[in-house]
Amino acid sequence: MARVTHDAVERTGTVTEVSGTTSERSARRADAVRNRTAILKAAKQLVTEKGTEVAMGEISRAAGVAVGTLYRHFPNKADLLAAVVNEYVEALADDAQGAWERVEAGRSDAAQELLGFLERALEMISRSHAVKTVARALGAEVEYTEPETRATEALGRLIEAGRSSGRLRRDLTVSDLYVLMVFYPGDGPAEVRRRWLELIRTGLLGAGAQGTGPVPLAFRPTERGSR
Repeated sequence: MARVTHDAVERTGTVTEVSGTTSERSARRADAVRNRTAILKAAKQLVTEKGTEVAMGEISRAAGVAVGTLYRHFPNKADLLAAVVNEYVEALADDAQGAWERVEAGRSDAAQELLGFLERALEMISRSHAVKTVARALGAEVEYTEPETRATEALGRLIEAGRSSGRLRRDLTVSDLYVLMVFYPGDGPAEVRRRWLELIRTGLLGAGAQGTGPVPLAFRPTERGSR
């Protein structure tokens, strides 16, 4: 009995030790995630403000992490900017999927969701322009394939639902949306950008939506060009 109890204590001790190790690893992972998030946030802000001149030391100070921590996550500025751009692209893909899921569940209208996505995407593209410019200048390599595929599939389903209901024009394609994104006047004043969106809205809607009143713009552009 004593030996069994002793074995049980040993097993308990082992479990406690393993549990402690697992807990420590979890804490380190959580710290790493927080640090990475802070670094990416600081990089977005500083690169937008200073362009290619921003130093890694400045980014680490703004993020509240040691320079060594920054370099452990991102060995150079190109890798850091690639991660920032990728975060923007992933956010767009998540947004597109969320829009389709709401329509699929019957909680929202396809035309409303498509216009809402387009407005948010255009503003995000405008905000990320400076970061993308610096990333290209540094030769950063960004992997677009997976998030772009997710976004394209979700937008395709969203457009098909809108065309079937007559809420979106019958010849609208995902490629049309990408063309609009390329030619969005993101550097213009807020009123110019808002007017542009009001004008293209009519071109996206189908006959079934034309007489039902306006589909409102979901966002209010900020006053600066945001690039």
